[in-house]
Formats: sequence, C-alpha cells, structure tokens
Amino acid sequence: MISPEIQQRIDYARQIIRQARHLVVFTGAGISTPSGIPDFRSKGSGLWEQYDPMEVASLTTFRNYPERFWEWKRPLMLKIWDAHPNPAHQALARLETQGKVRAVITQNIDGLHQRAGSQNVLELHGSIETMNCPGCARRYPSLQFRPLLEQGQDLPRCPVCQRILKPDVVLFEEMLPHDTWQAAEEHCARADAILVAGSSLEVWPAAQLPEMAVSHGATLILVNLSPTHLDTRAEVLLPLDVSEAIPQLAQL
Repeated sequence: MISPEIQQRIDYARQIIRQARHLVVFTGAGISTPSGIPDFRSKGSGLWEQYDPMEVASLTTFRNYPERFWEWKRPLMLKIWDAHPNPAHQALARLETQGKVRAVITQNIDGLHQRAGSQNVLELHGSIETMNCPGCARRYPSLQFRPLLEQGQDLPRCPVCQRILKPDVVLFEEMLPHDTWQAAEEHCARADAILVAGSSLEVWPAAQLPEMAVSHGATLILVNLSPTHLDTRAEVLLPLDVSEAIPQLAQL
C-alpha cells in the first residue's frame, strides 16, 4: 500500500515527465533484480558478497586465470539469458514510444531494455550479447556458445584461432566505451529532467552522469530502495521497488 505522501510524489514526478522536453533515464542493477538477475551490492544477496570483484571481474583475471573468470561469468550469463523484462523495463519502453524518453543510459549488461522495446540504449558497461577474440579480434554472438556454457565442461574459444573469448563487457581495469560515454554526456548536458532508477550511484565514472545532468539544471527523479549520495538533490525521491514505481510514472 502506497502512502498518500508517496502518491503525491508519484503524481509530481508524472508532471515533471509530462513537461520534460529532454528526459534522460539512468538505470542500474536494481531495475533488473525484479527479473531475477542479482545485483552487486545488496546486503545478503549481492554478487560482491560472494566474490571479490578484482579476483573474478578484472581484465587481469581474464587474461591470467580465464577459468576463474568464466567460473563466475558462466552462471550469470545463463541467468540473464533466462530472464525477461519486467514492468519497469516495459514502462520505460512505452515512454520512449510516446516520445518522452530521449535516451536510456544503463550500467547493466543484460540487454533487457532492448528486449522490452527501448531503442536508444547507451550501455556504459557493454553487453553480454557478443564476445570478442583477444587474438584475431573477431566478434561472435554469445548465444552461439550457450550450449557449451550450459554444459560447463569447456571455455568458449574462437573457432578460428582457438583463443578464449571475452564477453563484450567492461571489466575492472578497462575503460568505458568512448563513443557511448560521449553520447551519454551529451544527453545529460541537454537533459531538463533525469530519472535515475535502481542505481546506488556508487560505480564510477558512471555515477558522474546524473550529477552532470543536475549540475546543468536537470530536475532529478530518483527511484531506489537504498539511499544514494544524490538524495538531497532530488526533486522527487521515491524509495520504492522500480517495478512498482516506474509503471506508475509512465501513466501520463
């Protein structure tokens, strides 16, 4: 049951969205947890409570200990492939279809925004949809290797040169994709409103983008169950599950 105070905030956020000329959405792992994909920092369930990120998700680990890297990555990729977009993803796609959302900037690698129908998605941390070969630079659809990953008996290798493949995701020690970052900066500089959904805003440099938008005058709507360092700068703060809040915000 939503309290009258929270309902007033939702109504106010809808008004901001209706009036926005350049609305940008920034999403984090929290928008995909209702789809069954674990996030990284939630107490008791976050992936980083089970693994040291530098031991499994770094470029050094992939290069020197690929078995350890894939031991972590394999079950996560299989879980993502089995997941489906939830009402939050679908609501954002509808807002884009209605001409309200100009871009979805996401920290997620799961592709659920696109599967829900969003078109202009900027993936700051890459995507599991493809893999690349560090040897010959060929790129392959990841689903090509799903049967092998399901069997769990071998690592995905380039069919041409037999090097172990790397998913096209940004690991620790890697730079974010330049063109994607530049496009995200441009949208945030132009935004008159920004909706942050399901992000703790603890991962840098991605977390700079909502700050940039606010610094350029964008009105901030923040939907997240846990506090963030931008809470005090939010025009509307909604401590709700995104799958509950976002569909309501999309009822313009």
